[in-house]
Amino acid sequence: MSIDYSERIPNNVDLAEDRRLQRALESWQPRFLQWWGEMGPALPTQDVYLRTAVDVGRAGWANFDRVRLPDYRWGIFLAERDPDRRIAFGQHKGEPVWQQIPGEHRASLQRLIVVQGDTEPASVEQQRRLGLTAPSLYDLRNLFQVNVEEGRHLWAMVYLLHAYFGRSGRDEAEALLLRHSGSEDAPRILGAFNEETPDWLSFFMFTYFTDRDGKYQLGTLKESAFDPLSRTCEFMLKEEAHHMFVGTTGVDRVVERAAQLMSEHDTDDIARHGGIPLGVIQKYLNFHYSVSLDLFGGETSTNVANYFSSGLKGRWLEERRGDDHVLTEAATAVEQADGDRIVSVELPALTALNHDLRTAYIRDCETGVTRWNRILDSHGITGHRLALPHVGFNRKVGAFAGCHVTPGGQIVDAATWAAGRSSWLPAPADKAHVESLMRPVYEPGKIAAWLAPPRSGINGQPLDYEYVRF
Repeated sequence: MSIDYSERIPNNVDLAEDRRLQRALESWQPRFLQWWGEMGPALPTQDVYLRTAVDVGRAGWANFDRVRLPDYRWGIFLAERDPDRRIAFGQHKGEPVWQQIPGEHRASLQRLIVVQGDTEPASVEQQRRLGLTAPSLYDLRNLFQVNVEEGRHLWAMVYLLHAYFGRSGRDEAEALLLRHSGSEDAPRILGAFNEETPDWLSFFMFTYFTDRDGKYQLGTLKESAFDPLSRTCEFMLKEEAHHMFVGTTGVDRVVERAAQLMSEHDTDDIARHGGIPLGVIQKYLNFHYSVSLDLFGGETSTNVANYFSSGLKGRWLEERRGDDHVLTEAATAVEQADGDRIVSVELPALTALNHDLRTAYIRDCETGVTRWNRILDSHGITGHRLALPHVGFNRKVGAFAGCHVTPGGQIVDAATWAAGRSSWLPAPADKAHVESLMRPVYEPGKIAAWLAPPRSGINGQPLDYEYVRF
């Protein structure tokens, strides 16, 4: 398949000048389009009002226009190169960053890119059927924007695999389209990306919590001594911000509507009035937060310590840290289970880098919970508070895997956990109620009754704009 590299795949990596890379992408692109047709959005549309990146500059990275989803231009962009950039951490601190991959780090870097790349198509697959129950055209458009940008992030990782890793990279790029979210035979690599996203409350929680994990993972790769990976992730972070905006404001609007109904009917039991009770919102929050925490891996990891020391993967905001950026002598406090107690122990900071990243993530997540509680305050609802559960709650990975920890941070036995589970995590009745509310609203300016309208439209457009045409 012949491709116009300046138009069909807008890029700033000189695709048109690299014949070997052209051939590789010409072989991969039809498979990507086949995957998109089979595993992408299930709702047929005529066109969607979407943002497309055509350049990395201020005027180029956010162009809005109506686009047919299969015709979206999945471009390849790296942030502008800094010729003076130096490695900021690890054993090679102060040396020039790498434009090519040192042979001894080839396998590790390829693995990091593959794991990140695998998450991008996974979320598209998880969200495939959400368009069938969209609460408004505004929300439907935001869903599709998230989907196409996840597709573009897949292209970004595939470019790196093709451009720098030879045959093994091409094989891994193919495999990214062969694994599928939730598949028994070929699941996605990380557990959270094999969970269902069956409704819009789950989608808003996913884009708040799980895409926020993506922000922090990309932030560590942005520090990499391998400059093309660093620059790729730096540009991806611009688009990731919109995904988190969708989650933050989506939960805002669910909480806002719940508060309105509670005030209007003077009751917490708003399910019968077409809303989602705060208790159910809290259960969904508990689930998506705990599943997202598992994405950070175990609190300690010698692999991650080696990535740091080798310069492959840094810390969040590495250059703003006030330490020596080597960490051979540093220690940090980490919580873990000790019988029926949770204790804090001092561990080497170098092996506890997953814990360091997770701590920054938790602080970020807390800002959303504070925001949602302020919405409750604004409606005079002071007896209810949303909260993040304890870091050990519902964990399958890390120090608390296999422990029964309540949201409040108490270790309990299996029987107590089983008895309390339906109070802490979405029960079948909760899911059935949320599902009952998922009825599509496709009329411009209209919105489902279980969430509040957004405060403004997209790119200055009015709320009643026809964001999606069928």
